[in-house]
Amino acid sequence: MGKPTGFLEFKKEYLQKIEPKERVKNYKEFEKPFSEAVAKDQGARCMDCGIPFCHGDTGCPVDNLIPEFNDFVFRGRWKEAWENLSKTNNFPEFTGRLCPAPCESACTLGIIEPPVSIKSIERTIIDRAWEEGWVIPQPPTSKSGKKVAVVGSGPAGLAAGQQLARAGHTVTIFEKNDRIGGLLRYGIPDFKMEKRHIDRRMKQMEAEGVTFKTNVNVGVDITAKQLLADFDSVVLACGSEVPRDLPVEGRKNKGVHFAMDFLSKNNKHVAGDDIEIINAKDKHVIVIGGGDTGSDCVGTSNRHGAKSVTQIELFPEPPKERDASTPWPLYPKMLRTSTSHEEGVSRKWAVSTMGFKSNDKGEVTAIYGSEVKEENGKFIPVPGTEFEWPADLVFLAMGFVNPVKEGLIADLQKEGMELDARGNVKADFGTKPGSFATSVPKVYACGDVRRGQSLIVWAISEGRKCADQVHQYLTSDQET
Repeated sequence: MGKPTGFLEFKKEYLQKIEPKERVKNYKEFEKPFSEAVAKDQGARCMDCGIPFCHGDTGCPVDNLIPEFNDFVFRGRWKEAWENLSKTNNFPEFTGRLCPAPCESACTLGIIEPPVSIKSIERTIIDRAWEEGWVIPQPPTSKSGKKVAVVGSGPAGLAAGQQLARAGHTVTIFEKNDRIGGLLRYGIPDFKMEKRHIDRRMKQMEAEGVTFKTNVNVGVDITAKQLLADFDSVVLACGSEVPRDLPVEGRKNKGVHFAMDFLSKNNKHVAGDDIEIINAKDKHVIVIGGGDTGSDCVGTSNRHGAKSVTQIELFPEPPKERDASTPWPLYPKMLRTSTSHEEGVSRKWAVSTMGFKSNDKGEVTAIYGSEVKEENGKFIPVPGTEFEWPADLVFLAMGFVNPVKEGLIADLQKEGMELDARGNVKADFGTKPGSFATSVPKVYACGDVRRGQSLIVWAISEGRKCADQVHQYLTSDQET
């Protein structure tokens, strides 16, 4: 522990941000890493607890050694901080920008003071590592002769592929879209993470022996049977992409879209593709869903120049402080304000959408519904709270229900692959829990396709752990 009294001497600092009225003029990232001096002071706030709840089951899913890299930063030993961080996290530039930081929610200091700025320190470490040239390819010293197919190039697939390539296996990552990255590429706006971060990781992984194949929809362009014949093992990391729909009157009106249709087209446009986007300029925008995807719709609509943006949520407004139902060190139920919210939005809580109105062209013109209250697990309309709001665009951002069944998963079901009750791939058929093995021999699954919609940090964690199980299988030449 570098400074025993650090948490008493220094207050929590946050990354500096460009003002909202300026940053909405473009899609560039607007947060800046800590200076070396600020990072040192923030690292000094780490208490080096006897039991560091910031990692493990209560904190960081990738098991970052947080007290250690905080201490290295405090001491100015930046390369050692990077080496420590890279032991557990393949892509800290992703998590340092996108993770909701359950590590900070579990920080012991957070019981009495704002927690250590773990996420900001992590981002500062990796950004410096890239600047200093410390992030280099780590090709294997020998090859196993085994071939692995990874289906999906989101964070789970990238993490699994990198770990397996470094272990000496020949890895091919298949992606149905035209660029690598999955929802990192087309679901996350550039103002939260510019895509150059994915591109330079691709170059690193290619130097480590990974082959990327884009525009290949496995299950359509290549059959599951062919994949099983060509590879010694297959890793499913194809995500959970079926969005939750809202089957109410007027759902088919023009202007009512799934959030990902809006976000993905906009990301392609920002990347330079000649593509027609869903444009929110001068329109009344309603975003249904209070999570991160809804927030991304808010930020993107503001950058288009929307006339108004309203985000609605079925559940009541969370408390402004940690709720008693989620005591420390659990991730707290509480109100959160994203950077997109700072840029301008009207947030409505405990609101149920009953339907959409349209004009004679079938274009949405309004949303109507009422406030609700929860009784016995059901949401009941509150009499006298009915409303109708103008709406030129409506984005459905209510989460994802399960992986896409058509194509690959349907083919693998014919081979005997089982799904769980929620429609995710069931993957725990090995000799011990946590095997990531499906009911089809040599086929493994990780990330959202296995656990359902979750966090990027869980995807990376699952990809790494799945890769370890696949490696054990390939090197033992036995079914797990």
